[in-house]
Amino acid sequence: MQAILEKAIKKGLNTLYNVHVESVEFQATRKDFEGDITVVVFAFLRFIKGNPVAIGTQLGEYLKTYVAEVTDFNVVKGFLNLVISDTYFITAFNHLYATPNFGFKSIQEHEKAVMVEYSSPNTNKPLHLGHIRNNLLGYAVSEIIAASGKKVYKTQIINDRGIHICKSMLAWKRFGNGETPKSSGLKGDKLVGNYYVAFDKAYKKEVSQLIAEGKTEDEAKKQAPILLEAQEMLRKWEAGDKEVVELWKTMNQWVYDGFNQTYKELGVDFDKNYYESNTYLLGKDVVAEGLKKGVFYKKEDGSVWIDLTDEGLDEKIVLRADGTAVYITQDIGTAIERFKDYDLDELVYTVGNEQDYHFKVLFLILAKLGFEWAKNLYHLSYGMVDLPSGKMKSREGTVVDADDLMIEMTNTAREISQELGKLEGYSEAEKEALYKTIGLGALKYYILKVDPKKRILFNPEESVDFNGNTGPFIQYTYARIQSILRKAAFNYAVNVSKNSIVLHKKERALIKQLQLFPETIQQAAKNHSPALIANYTYDLVKEYNSFYQTVPILGCENETEKIFRTQLSKKVGETIKLAFQLLGINVPERM
Repeated sequence: MQAILEKAIKKGLNTLYNVHVESVEFQATRKDFEGDITVVVFAFLRFIKGNPVAIGTQLGEYLKTYVAEVTDFNVVKGFLNLVISDTYFITAFNHLYATPNFGFKSIQEHEKAVMVEYSSPNTNKPLHLGHIRNNLLGYAVSEIIAASGKKVYKTQIINDRGIHICKSMLAWKRFGNGETPKSSGLKGDKLVGNYYVAFDKAYKKEVSQLIAEGKTEDEAKKQAPILLEAQEMLRKWEAGDKEVVELWKTMNQWVYDGFNQTYKELGVDFDKNYYESNTYLLGKDVVAEGLKKGVFYKKEDGSVWIDLTDEGLDEKIVLRADGTAVYITQDIGTAIERFKDYDLDELVYTVGNEQDYHFKVLFLILAKLGFEWAKNLYHLSYGMVDLPSGKMKSREGTVVDADDLMIEMTNTAREISQELGKLEGYSEAEKEALYKTIGLGALKYYILKVDPKKRILFNPEESVDFNGNTGPFIQYTYARIQSILRKAAFNYAVNVSKNSIVLHKKERALIKQLQLFPETIQQAAKNHSPALIANYTYDLVKEYNSFYQTVPILGCENETEKIFRTQLSKKVGETIKLAFQLLGINVPERM
């Protein structure tokens, strides 16, 4: 409609005022005025001298005369509100009703792909609440970009090496007595995490003992025997010691198996895993090449640096004096490898905002090294998630375990659903499946509806509210629509003629909201923001509930109107399901 109007407005302004404008600014008409689309007349005052109300009135008369879809207009100050015909809206609805996956664009195979990195955990402890926001964001952004028409690769880099891994390994050797996930009944990531905690307890005990023997705190922290043994284990791992490497492989596999269970419960997946044990040496050759080009410089101690003070940053080390790499060296090498492995247009890093500086430096270095694609690197930076004090703390009292949180959300959904008492006729298995759908839907929606950059205070009970801007409220509306469709004992699979009914204003509002879905997907992909999809869906559901409460659907006496309203309900349900699919949220058929 905007394309039709823009062409007509440009022609009208040329005819009426002999001016040429390059673009026309449109807005949605405010709900307190009559109209479907608004033209901003103020924007034309650069080209036309005169009263904006008079200009708007003349332009409105022109459009009403020459554009069939414009049936009326009104002017409020510098805004021209246009009323669009029922014929247009019914024709437009018939088109979108007949379009499967309306709003989704087919993947353009000839275009370069986008890689989205998320999760990227350490193999010494289970996933926690921060990982949940990371995974939900990364997965949703991947799905949204794919729906916008691009090939997407979902990836993670697993931090499977280093002193922290050796700490868990050493503690297991000392205290484990051969314990395994099978013998203990624990998930592998939790078992290994327990030994990381066990190491810390033993280390603190040794530090206290050394201090009591007269060592300074700094000396004691460096000389604790268990730490020295862990450092020796790391040296053996790097040297390829067979026994250490075998233990490393065994315990890491326990963790991978545990992670995979959590990912499955959370509903996220990956196309490619990178492992730090395979990538930690990457980038050293690039640094050597950068030294030759003068991108980097060497200090007297042999360490290699880059000076970014002209860019408002500072100096950054890229290679230690002993020749070992730092994290950014590896990230340089990994980025280059990914662009070699895949025909990428963009690489998105889903990492918390505490790493904002790191990624500014990384992207600058890659640009200075001459990689053209460096301008297409994007840091999807997000804020922390906090919980109200005392809620769902782990045994250590500091970290909220991801598995525990998902179980807690299911339990919260169970309690609230049972209080509401709406589950008559459900089997126990059906109830449990529904509690999980509601609980995880509440968790995911609550996190994803917020702009990624903002910090979140996550309240479990508030998230499972069946009213307001929540996942369960939207899920309930979807279930209500499915109930309507099950009760529709007539054939509604017929096209409604464009001249057969007069649209109610609630029907027009719903069609306009449905029409926004394709553009919302494109904007969400461009801005890497699942919040745009979440809040679009909430607006759609509000419009539908207003429609549902205002006009009869199955009880409508006019057969054509009854068919149309049932079709409208069905399409709203399909759009809710598609939108929630992009967010990784399931919808229940009954609720």
